[in-house]
Amino acid sequence: MVHQALSPLTGIALKVISVAIFVGMSTSIKLAGQVPAGQIVFFRSFFAIFPILVFLAWQGELRTAVVTTRPFGHIMRGLAGVTAMGFSFFALTQLPLPEAITLNYAQPLLVVVFSAIILGENVRAYRWTAVAIGLVGVLIVSWPNLTLFTSPEGVSDKAAMGAVAAIVGAALSAIAMLLVRNLVHTERTATIVLWFSLTASIMALFSIPFGWQSLTWEQTALLVTSGFCGGIAQLFMTEAYRHAEASTVAPFEYTSLLLGIVVGYLVFGDLPTLYTLVGGVIVVGAGIFIIWRERRLGIERQAAKKAAPPQ
Repeated sequence: MVHQALSPLTGIALKVISVAIFVGMSTSIKLAGQVPAGQIVFFRSFFAIFPILVFLAWQGELRTAVVTTRPFGHIMRGLAGVTAMGFSFFALTQLPLPEAITLNYAQPLLVVVFSAIILGENVRAYRWTAVAIGLVGVLIVSWPNLTLFTSPEGVSDKAAMGAVAAIVGAALSAIAMLLVRNLVHTERTATIVLWFSLTASIMALFSIPFGWQSLTWEQTALLVTSGFCGGIAQLFMTEAYRHAEASTVAPFEYTSLLLGIVVGYLVFGDLPTLYTLVGGVIVVGAGIFIIWRERRLGIERQAAKKAAPPQ
C-alpha cells in the first residue's frame, strides 16, 4: 500500500468543500418542500451511488468495491443509518435550516455517551463534562420548539416534531457511527460507502406503502441534486481524512453552521434566533473540546507505547 504524505491545508480545504456541498444537499431537500422522509432517503441514497461509482472506476476499484466478508455488519449499519437519515430529513422539512444543522451536532456528543454505555469505553470526567455542556446547548436550541414545556397553547406541532426528530436522528446517527468504527477494522472506505448507499436505497423502498407522493419536475430535480451532492460530498470528506489527521479536519465540520445561517437567510429568509446562536456556540465549543481531548489522549497513548519496554 502507498502511504500518502499528510498535507493539513489540503485536508482542511477538502473538508470545508465537503461541508459546503452537504449544506447544498440539505438546501436542495428543504427547497423540495413537504416530501415523505422515506422518499427523500431514496433519492439521497440512490443518486449518491453514481458519483461514487465514477470515482471507484477512476481509482480502478469498481470490481472489488462490493466484496465483503461482513454483509450483516453493513446491513446493520445501513438500517441504523437509513433510519437516522429519515428522521433528520423529516426535521429538515419542519425546521429552519440553521436549527436543523445545529441539532445534528448532538451526534458526536452522543457517540461519546454510547461508546461508554454500549462499548464499555473508559470516558473520563473531562469528556463527560463536555458532553453534558454540549447537550445543554442542544436543549437551548430546541427549547422554543418543545412547546409542550413552554406554553399551554403550544407552538406548532410541526416545529416540536421537527426538533424531536432531529435529536432522534442524531442519536441513531451516533449508533451508525459506532457500527462504522467497527467496520473500518476490516473493510475499505469504498466498500463501506457503497454498501451503505445500496442498502439505504433498498430499505427506503419499503417506505412506499407509507405514502410516497407524485413529484413535480422541480422537486424531482432538487432531490436528484441532493443525491449527487451527498455522494460527491462523501468523496471529498473521505479524501480530506486521507490528507490530514481526523483531529485536524474534524472541527471544520462546524463551518456548516455559518453556511447554514447564510443560506437560510439568503434562500429561505430564516434569521437565526438567539437560542440557536447561543446554543450553537455551546454545542460547537463542546464538540471541539472533545476532538481536542481525543487528540491529547491519542498522543499520550502513542507516548506510552514508545516508552513501554520491549516484550
